[in-house]
Amino acid sequence: MKLRFGAVAAPLFVELGIGIAVGMLGTRFAAHISDAAGGAFALTNHLFGLLFMVFRLVGAGIGVVVSQNLGAKQFAEADRVARAALAAGTWMGGSMAVVALLFATPLLQLLNAPPDVLALAVPLLQALSLALLLDAWNACMASVMRAHLRTRETLWVMLVMHAVHVSLAWPLMHGAPWLKFISDWPGMGLPGFAVALVISRLVGLMLHWLLWQRRLNLAPSWSDFWRVRWTQMKHILHIGLPGAAENLSWELAFMVSVAAVGVMGTHALATQAYVLQFNMWILISGAAIGMAVETVVGHLVGARHLREAHVLVKRAQTIGFAVTTVVAVMMAWQGSSLLGWFTSDPLILEEGRRLFWWSILLETGRTFNLIVISALRATGDSRYPFYAGAGSMAVVLAGGSWLLGVHWGWGLTGVWIAYAADEWIRGLMMWHRWVSRGWIPHARATHARMRHQALN
Repeated sequence: MKLRFGAVAAPLFVELGIGIAVGMLGTRFAAHISDAAGGAFALTNHLFGLLFMVFRLVGAGIGVVVSQNLGAKQFAEADRVARAALAAGTWMGGSMAVVALLFATPLLQLLNAPPDVLALAVPLLQALSLALLLDAWNACMASVMRAHLRTRETLWVMLVMHAVHVSLAWPLMHGAPWLKFISDWPGMGLPGFAVALVISRLVGLMLHWLLWQRRLNLAPSWSDFWRVRWTQMKHILHIGLPGAAENLSWELAFMVSVAAVGVMGTHALATQAYVLQFNMWILISGAAIGMAVETVVGHLVGARHLREAHVLVKRAQTIGFAVTTVVAVMMAWQGSSLLGWFTSDPLILEEGRRLFWWSILLETGRTFNLIVISALRATGDSRYPFYAGAGSMAVVLAGGSWLLGVHWGWGLTGVWIAYAADEWIRGLMMWHRWVSRGWIPHARATHARMRHQALN
């Protein structure tokens, strides 16, 4: 299983890295317009992520349930779960697309977007609405591919998809210099990034469709995209609902903190946006390991190899923590130089450099949540992360950001301290849950349910 874990984790690491790089390029493309555009781009992405959380009601359970069925050798049921996921993506991704299109202005106003940022963010969010539906479908199909341990094929889809996005984003945002002799079209501004994103997601959807047919022998019919299969959905929701509740709680708490930063002004929003882009590189190892752990532990639980799962997660956490620490220190050491990629504003550079050092504490604590929560979810112990962590997210993350950052006047440093405290409080609770083996009764119950399912 060591080799299998490495084979799953490595492509995920590359895939996440490419996604982060594209996000950074998008931020730079936006910052090329102005710091207000950079802030608008970041604020819209935060809200886009929050809306996408609705899909997580099922998204968090798809890969787990498919992996468990594959581990138990119940291949026909795994295929039925995969088909059920497509309809879930349609209904949930589509509903959020409508929300983004119709309610962009009030949603962004809730985040205290400054007027200059709001004017740029509204058309961007509206242009991104269709991408919510396309991302839901692509996420469903990619999750099923990963559950089948087809991570290399999924990586190639992401490579092509992001290549299309990047190649189109700049000319659609800023105009195409090589077409100046034909037209002086200046580009679409921030909405151009969204148009490029939608085109790239359509390409990704076509490639996933082909891979399902050729690698998984799964040929989706049109009815699979709208027909709700309740028998399979209840198992997906058993994992997905608590996972989505935990993710949604974090996103809402984070949005409260973003609203606190919005009160601090455009400079603070831009600084946060730029530093968070680099923080993604710090957490990438923990995120990749967490995704791989979820897949492999799901297979192990289906096969009832619980001791092997326990050892795997402890080893994975050690590796993730060590790598994250090294990368965080390197980022902090070069903080000012890195931020120079986005801006030359001395206030942003100074504040951002300080946040990089606090990010060492923040991101090392986050590794426990990225890795161990994924493992708990794969065993069937999906409710504990939400029940144990909701209070910290509400009080420490959301409340602490306002108390330290705004009320006490510590600014972004106070917000970062609240972030770090929340990650460590929740992370240590998750780690205790794993090492104390509190998840084992849930893993046994999952295996018993699947055995009963096979008999019927």
